[in-house]
Amino acid sequence: MTYSFLSSTAPFFIVFLYLGSCHVSDGAQQATYIVHMAKSQMPSSFDHHSLWYDSSLRSVSESAEMIYTYNNAIHGFATRLTPEEADSLMTQPGVISVRTEQRHELHTTRTPLFLGLDVHNGGLFPETSTSSNLVIGVLDTGIWPESKSFSDEGYGPIPSTWKGECEAGTNFTASLCNRKLVGARFFAGGYEARVGPVNESMESRSPRDDEGHGTHTASTAAGSVVEGANLLGFANGTARGIAYRARVAVYKVCWQPGCFSSDILAGMDKAIEDNVNVLSISLSGPRTDYTDDIAVGAFAAMERGIFVSCSAGNFGPSPFSVTNIAPWITTVGAGTIDRDFPALAILGNGKNYTGVSLFKVDDELPAKLLPFIYAGNASNDAIGYLCFPGTLIPEKVKGKIVMCDTGGVAPAIIGEVVKGAGGLGMILANLAGKGEEVQAEAHFLPATAVGEKAGDIIRRYVLTDPNPTASIVIQGTVVNVQPSPLVAGFSSRGPNLITPNILKPDLISPGVNILAAWTGALGPTGLASDTRRVEFNIISGTSMSCPHVSGLAALLKFVHPEWSPAAIRSALMTTAYNTYKDGKRIMDIATGKPSTPFEHGAGHVSPTTAVNPGLIYDLTTVDYLDFLCALNYNSSQIRVVSRGNYTCDSSKNYSVADLNYPSFAVNVDGSDTYKYTRTVTNVGGAGSYSVKVKSETTAAKISVEPAVLNFKEVNEKKSYEVTFTVDSSKPSGSNSFGSIEWSDGKHVVASPVAISWT
Repeated sequence: MTYSFLSSTAPFFIVFLYLGSCHVSDGAQQATYIVHMAKSQMPSSFDHHSLWYDSSLRSVSESAEMIYTYNNAIHGFATRLTPEEADSLMTQPGVISVRTEQRHELHTTRTPLFLGLDVHNGGLFPETSTSSNLVIGVLDTGIWPESKSFSDEGYGPIPSTWKGECEAGTNFTASLCNRKLVGARFFAGGYEARVGPVNESMESRSPRDDEGHGTHTASTAAGSVVEGANLLGFANGTARGIAYRARVAVYKVCWQPGCFSSDILAGMDKAIEDNVNVLSISLSGPRTDYTDDIAVGAFAAMERGIFVSCSAGNFGPSPFSVTNIAPWITTVGAGTIDRDFPALAILGNGKNYTGVSLFKVDDELPAKLLPFIYAGNASNDAIGYLCFPGTLIPEKVKGKIVMCDTGGVAPAIIGEVVKGAGGLGMILANLAGKGEEVQAEAHFLPATAVGEKAGDIIRRYVLTDPNPTASIVIQGTVVNVQPSPLVAGFSSRGPNLITPNILKPDLISPGVNILAAWTGALGPTGLASDTRRVEFNIISGTSMSCPHVSGLAALLKFVHPEWSPAAIRSALMTTAYNTYKDGKRIMDIATGKPSTPFEHGAGHVSPTTAVNPGLIYDLTTVDYLDFLCALNYNSSQIRVVSRGNYTCDSSKNYSVADLNYPSFAVNVDGSDTYKYTRTVTNVGGAGSYSVKVKSETTAAKISVEPAVLNFKEVNEKKSYEVTFTVDSSKPSGSNSFGSIEWSDGKHVVASPVAISWT
């Protein structure tokens, strides 16, 4: 059986900075603005673009002065204006945008800041001599050990509890490990048994990462602090993993043909033996039952107190698509962060549409609009509009901007096809079904990717205008983008295909446009033809969101070493947020509508509150075995999972509803009433918690008994019962959502509710 790792296409980004403040001049409040200009639209009456910029500025203010003129990072200028002058400037020909500058610190890996973790983790996760004794194990494609993200500068001796090794192999010696990278192993037995010997001219038969995915995930979870990190000169700043003081151990279980389950299990087996504290697994497997190899290996890890986080999958927005759904695994979906990389598609009719791009502007487009052609009209192939290799006619494409539609081929390959046919630029548009989700790419030529709505308009223009023209303007990096986060369209969704009464995914974390360390064996696109080499890369997927949670789990484990894996997951889930600051629900980029627990689980992780959750929902090995009994697993199935002889008690009434999970999923199958029991453990001191219930429909009534829980001491446990009274006549396929929240005035312990009529 093979598994796949869960990153999607590889997007990239450009950066520019905003610095400044407001002051009062001549009675009007001014601010510094960054003005983006469409250089290709400069009227022929101007000899130089700076003269055109100056004329545009003078049209709204005679007194305003240029602070900077930008020629490379962007095309445009900086100036101080009143809000009214800025609004007026925005209406001038050729002005793309007028943005108020922002004051901020450089953060290439912006996700720690987005998660509320400053360089010292907000003071919540103190650095001590023991803070680096935790080891995060990563099952993936290996490691590029020379990366600065795995520097051991400032680290003390390897902890005595560590039992792992550094295995030598092709292009890899044991000396490449250090006090940061404390272990590196590779597992090729299953692969070689099925495919034959590893082709060492194509990939290293060793822990070395020739693909990049494993290096990226490992550094996301626990990469060391690296100043001056950047991708092709973009987003220069300081990179660091979430638990950047933790140690790293890698287990290479994936090879070019795939990730074989025998190798995966061998890797998990060794990781447990080596004494890792956290296992990060960005792989996807089958969803038949809880005896699949990752679930079984994760169960063994859980028994040893190892927190296991897995990616939810990149099969969204389809329902029932979430993977890695065993309840002893923390299943992580993906969301965006507050950063974007706009690139404009400028049309000859004066309209422009915002897409995204990370093309490095070494060779700019000519300072004029270029002929524009739709790929479907430049091919003899019926699906030429998709720009498959070999489908474009060079004579029709040469010297033009080409519009291609997405579908079936990676965006970087499409750009390579367009450039190879002589195209000077590319507008890549989503078709129906892809929606508005676009990801930036480090293309080989000037390019921008636009969503379905803009794509339809642009396509209509290029097909109907008698002389269509276009250009592309790369605008740079924009931060503090709102709303954020958004649930990524590719992020896999519930309901849980195996057990609908267990809500999955558990939560979401950053997984879109994530910058982290990269292999030296491949360029940023991952294509063999890409000869560029970078130390850092940006890719997207639930593969990227998973190691964020792995790092957070390590931080929580350091602060609360007595907590079980279930307690850590509970803290992350019950403190997650599912609304923005204005109270509106987190949006789903795939639908353009508010997301639900089937998309975001409990919500987006919030580490600054997870460190002190108030109450936790804990689980033991026996609890999980009783869960399997409730599913009517026979003794042999339970033995597969538990590796032991556990017999279900025939006199006991087992119920899935009794699994002490931090969320509630009700599968309505004919009955009108469903009862769930939960037990919470006090970790926040003495206090009284009152319950608050939310339900979005009258077809489902939720009641909790008792409504108040009084705690006198830490580690005291209290149980409560939830009764769901539903209208069982609702049509099959209907869903309703809500929440159950306990609060003592200081802590809010929230659990999502999902009710489905089947």
